[in-house]
Amino acid sequence: MRIASRIFSHAWSIDTRSVDADHLRQLHAAIPWRCVFALSILLAVQGTTRAAELPSGTAILQDLKSFSNLGSVLMVAAHPDDENTQLITYLARGRGCRMAYLSLTRGDGGQNLLGPEFGEELGVIRTQELLAARRLDGGRQYFTRAIDFGFSKDYKETLAIWDRQEVLGDVVRVIRTFRPDVIVTRFSTVPGNTHGHHTASAVLALAAFKISGDPKAYPEQLVDGITPWQPKRIFMNAGFGGPRAGAGAGNAASVVRIDDGGVDPVLGQSFSIIARRSRAMHKTQGFGNFAGASGGGPHQEAFTLLDGEPASKDILDGVDTTWERVPNGAEIGALTNDAIAKFDVKEPPASVPALLAIRSKLAALPADILVDDKRQQFDRILASCLGLSVETTVAEAEIVPGEALHLHHAATITSNVAVRWMAVRYPTTSGQIADAIQLQANQTATRDAIQTLPAATLLSQPYWLREDGTAGMFRVDDAKLIGRPENPPAFPVEFDFDVGGQTLTIADEPVQVTNDPKRGELRRRLDVIPPVSLRFASEVQLFAPGTTGSVQVEASASRAHSAGTLRLETPEGWKVSPAEQRFDLADVGDHAGFSFSVTAPPAPASASIAASVQINGASFSNQRIEIKYDHIPPILLQPAARLKAVALDLAIRGKTVGYIAGAGDSVAQGLAQMGYTVTQLTGADLTPEKLRGLDALVIGIRAFNVRTDLAANLPALFGYVEAGGNVIEQYNRPDGLQNAQLTPYPLRLSSDRVTDETAKMTFLAPDHPALNTPNKITDADFAGWVQERGIYYPNQWDEHFTPILACSDPGEAPLEGGLLIAHDGKGYFVYTSLVFFRQLPAGNPGAYRLFANLVSLGK
Repeated sequence: MRIASRIFSHAWSIDTRSVDADHLRQLHAAIPWRCVFALSILLAVQGTTRAAELPSGTAILQDLKSFSNLGSVLMVAAHPDDENTQLITYLARGRGCRMAYLSLTRGDGGQNLLGPEFGEELGVIRTQELLAARRLDGGRQYFTRAIDFGFSKDYKETLAIWDRQEVLGDVVRVIRTFRPDVIVTRFSTVPGNTHGHHTASAVLALAAFKISGDPKAYPEQLVDGITPWQPKRIFMNAGFGGPRAGAGAGNAASVVRIDDGGVDPVLGQSFSIIARRSRAMHKTQGFGNFAGASGGGPHQEAFTLLDGEPASKDILDGVDTTWERVPNGAEIGALTNDAIAKFDVKEPPASVPALLAIRSKLAALPADILVDDKRQQFDRILASCLGLSVETTVAEAEIVPGEALHLHHAATITSNVAVRWMAVRYPTTSGQIADAIQLQANQTATRDAIQTLPAATLLSQPYWLREDGTAGMFRVDDAKLIGRPENPPAFPVEFDFDVGGQTLTIADEPVQVTNDPKRGELRRRLDVIPPVSLRFASEVQLFAPGTTGSVQVEASASRAHSAGTLRLETPEGWKVSPAEQRFDLADVGDHAGFSFSVTAPPAPASASIAASVQINGASFSNQRIEIKYDHIPPILLQPAARLKAVALDLAIRGKTVGYIAGAGDSVAQGLAQMGYTVTQLTGADLTPEKLRGLDALVIGIRAFNVRTDLAANLPALFGYVEAGGNVIEQYNRPDGLQNAQLTPYPLRLSSDRVTDETAKMTFLAPDHPALNTPNKITDADFAGWVQERGIYYPNQWDEHFTPILACSDPGEAPLEGGLLIAHDGKGYFVYTSLVFFRQLPAGNPGAYRLFANLVSLGK
């Protein structure tokens, strides 16, 4: 008999046929942070063939040992992929510590090696990648509100953009809520040859260590049980057997070394293998193949003391990791040790009486963050010994506020221990079902209920993206959410059971269960959606100053008989007609397009135009963006439907442009906005016949990193240039190139970049057509750029290339390889590392004008 196995909310979400780091499919988005350790054991790296097998006796015993360990370690770094998964695995799975990783950012500013998502969308993907990693290595996950705004060479710049005090406060909050005994940074507090975010993460961790125990620091946090907390010490994790250069504080005497090698007692696999599979979850950063084999032999880690009490043999030296650290907790520790000694892995239910005795002692302790955390863990252990699992399912994973939720609740027990299912409660509505049911071994009891989702329920959207923030900080109005990796359940559910006269409450949430032919059984969280979603035809629309253009908006129905009005909101100086339009969408999935006339102001300007619908007195203004990758759960984003409208003086030459996509960008849409007819091409299309008639050919970002169909067709491409064609090739990374030759003449890529988006541009070839025809480029065209000027600049090139522009970060020599143009035969070949792929979607006028000049070369 297949056992539904949701011991706790969000516990498991997919029936996997081979559960390892490369094949975990659609794991649930919201494992509670209190449950990660046992769940990472249950979601074994290999061998399980069900979505949710109950834990083995060995796994339960290991979790019980973890319950007896109150030691806690918090790792702090800047980004997804900065964490030391070997150390996390060893401490969480091997020693049973409470282990967590605090990533100050969500990786929003990085590059996506899998697809077209950048910025906020990429940050959400990487959040899920970190959660997938933690499900494997056993750690917990936290974040601050800091935004990854791209590579930074100076930690002081980083702290200024982030708002040092706010991010410091977030780190303090996480320390006070997680309560680590030891903090471990991954980077030095001393600036070096590394990302400014890296150094800033260590600087903030050290500063937070010094003040987290001071009630005068961030006193507004001291509510809802949060109290000051002072860790014992803070280390920098040197790694690889010795301290890193520039470690700053400490000397040889302050370095502690530990062996974090070994074998997982439940899986029988080395910590190194599990750690590699955890790291392989960072697939958008190219770590998908990281999960190689590794033995269980010694693996040395080094830690340099930054502050706090010295240690000599272990990072937890002097930390009382037993229950004796808790007032009146010594008896709980003794009872737990006795239960561990007598635990029969072949007969877990035999331990239930002993566990109930421990649980009654736990209940007598006063409320405390650490004790409450352990209570949650213990309840999971008790449920595991009982073989008790719960699940709440719904027919559809999406619901509109005010609609009825048809809930199917199930509870299963595999043991013969007497358990009564007393109630199902709904905290959101204060409703409940209170008819008691006596559970029978190896049988599933069910209850059905209908609850109405409150009309005021917020639409599903990551909490840190609900409001507009700044360049460096997300805005989060509910302080209780700060630090959490993702949203709480849209509609929480609680199951109450009577076990030996004690009430055991198991948290749950509704999921939709479907079967995929390739991936098996999938589970999806409940999402709250609007009845109608909106989409502009493009993310940016260009206007000539003072002209009127047609703005297209599409409305899509997620519910039948959706009728109302659609309107656009424009800022002062912009005009829209008509003021609103009626719509009536009869069936689910119906689409309707609407055209509004928008008039731009007479002078160059930019504006954000918002779309909204009014339906039965309620207003909705949301897009619908679905993101699907096999290694993470499906993601639904519902940001505000907005159009970036740009009024600018722009001239173009030529009409037709071919586009070869790279790793993913929206430059082709930008070309269409300029007025070009864009044809998507592949490497096989690089033939004289198909290139003939194109005014220009543009190659997408990192095309030579991700495409294998270009190398064989380069002769035809270069022949097109010689015959009078024009090619614009956007940046590639120097590592992982599919072909050594990228251009008709040699150039060498580097990791050089200019991160200051305001860096002064020097015109090296002021008379070149790229700066003059058909648009006269001036300093003003480089105002308002976002994130950076350019990345992966060539640092050597053939004399046929003419460098056009130079710029630099503060205190550095100018880089001249951002825009190189070769006049080859009758045509032009352009190689550019300028980040047009960021500027065009951002609606930067100067970037459009300069790119139009590049496309117009030779015309």
